[in-house]
Amino acid sequence: MNDCDILLVEDNPDDAELTLLAFQEGGICNSMVVTRDGEEALDYLFMTGKRENRENDLLPAIVLLDLKLPKVSGLDVLKRIRGDEHTSCLPVVILTSSKEDEDIVNSYRLGANAYVRKPVDYSEFVKAARTLGLFWLLLNEPPPRRRSCK
Repeated sequence: MNDCDILLVEDNPDDAELTLLAFQEGGICNSMVVTRDGEEALDYLFMTGKRENRENDLLPAIVLLDLKLPKVSGLDVLKRIRGDEHTSCLPVVILTSSKEDEDIVNSYRLGANAYVRKPVDYSEFVKAARTLGLFWLLLNEPPPRRRSCK
C-alpha cells in the first residue's frame, strides 16, 4: 500500500463511502486509506499487526477519526497517537455524529486538533469536506511525515 494523505477511521461503511464521495465532490483528490476500527487504525499508524509489513512508513497528513469505534474507541486511538513520540504531532480531526459535550471536551483534552460533527445533509457534508481538505491539506503547514516530530 502506498502512502496516504488522509487516514479515515470510520466503522460505518455508508459513512465511509459518503466521506470519500464528499471529498471527491469537494475537489479534494488526496489519497485516502480507510480503516474500520480503532485497532486497525493503530496497526496502520504504528505498522503493527496486519500492517507491520506495509511498504511505506510515511504518516498520513491528517487523521479523520470517528469516536464510536469497535475494538478500540476513537478517544483511546487519540490517546495512543498523542502518547507516542512518532505520532504526537500528527493532526487529528474528530469527525463524528456525536453532539455530546463530554465527547467534545474529552477530544480536545486528549489533544484533538479539531472536532467536526458530520452534517446530516449531504450537500452540507460536501461543503464541510471541502473546507476540511482545503485547510488541513493546503493551508495548514503539517509536521514532517516521517515517523518523528523531532
